[in-house]
Amino acid sequence: MTASPPLLFDRALHRRRLDRAAPGYAAADFLKQRAAQDAVARLEAIMRRFPLAVDLGARQGAFRAALARSDAAAKVDLLIETDLSGAMLTGRPGPRLVMDEELSAFADESLDLVVSALALHWTNDLVGALIQIRRSLRPDGLFIGSVLGGATLTELRRCLLEAEAQVSGGAGPRVSPFADAFDAAALLQRAGFALPVADVDSVTVRYASPLALLRDLRAMGETNVLRDRPRRPLGRPVLLRALELYGQRFSGPDGKVVATFEILTLTGWAPHESQQKPLKPGSAKMRLADALGTVERKAPR
Repeated sequence: MTASPPLLFDRALHRRRLDRAAPGYAAADFLKQRAAQDAVARLEAIMRRFPLAVDLGARQGAFRAALARSDAAAKVDLLIETDLSGAMLTGRPGPRLVMDEELSAFADESLDLVVSALALHWTNDLVGALIQIRRSLRPDGLFIGSVLGGATLTELRRCLLEAEAQVSGGAGPRVSPFADAFDAAALLQRAGFALPVADVDSVTVRYASPLALLRDLRAMGETNVLRDRPRRPLGRPVLLRALELYGQRFSGPDGKVVATFEILTLTGWAPHESQQKPLKPGSAKMRLADALGTVERKAPR
C-alpha cells in the first residue's frame, strides 16, 4: 500500500489568510507579477496556439493582465482562472473557478495549457498536484509553473530561530519550508512530464525595515500555515530580538534590510509521440573524440 504524503500545511488556514489578504493584495503582488510576466515571455517563444488554458492560483489576475499586454495573447483562446480563495477572484471578468490546487476539477486530457504562478508551493503533495496537472493536459500540452524555492526568506528564518532560542530557550518553525532548486526538474520527471526544464530566479528585495517585510508577507497571504507551527504567539520580546538581529546582520549602509526570494520555474510537456526522445546508449554516429578534434586514448589498467 502506498503511503500518503505528510500533511505539512493547513489548507483551510491558507484559504483564510488569502481571503484576508485579498483587499490589499495589489499593493504587494510584485513577486506574482514577476512570475506571471516570465510565464508570458516563455509563451511568446513557443510557436503554437493553446485553445483552452487554466491559471491555477490566479489570485487577482496577474497572468491574465500580463498576457493581455503581450503578443502571446493571440495564442490563447480561452483562459480559466482558479484560486483557493473566492475573495481573490471576486469582481473580475472572465471565467473563474474556486478550486483547491490539490483537487483538480478538470477532466483528463481536457486542457492545452496550465500556468501557475507562485501558488503550488503551498500544496501538501506537490508531485501529486503536478500529476493531476499532467493528466488534465492533452498530449503535447504545456505546463509552466513557478514556486518559491528553498533560499526564500533565509534571513528571516535565521533571525526568528535564533531570537526564539535566545529568549525562550527553544524554537519552532515560523517560516514554511520550500522546494530545493536541485530537486525542481526531478519533480517534473516524477510527475511524468516530458522535456522537463527548471530555472532559478533569485530576487533580492530591499525594505526600509524588517517590519515592512512582515507587512508585505501578510499582504501577499504568504505567512506561515504549517500544521506543526507553534500555537503560542511569537511574543513581543522574541519579535523585538528577531528584528534587532535582522537589522544588525542584513542591513546596508542606508539602513535598509535585504530579503531573498527564490523563484523556481518548472516547464514540462504532457508526453506525445512527436516529442524528441533521448538516443539509446551506443547509437551515436560520431565519436566524442572526433567531435572534440582530439586523439582517443585508452585508460591505463
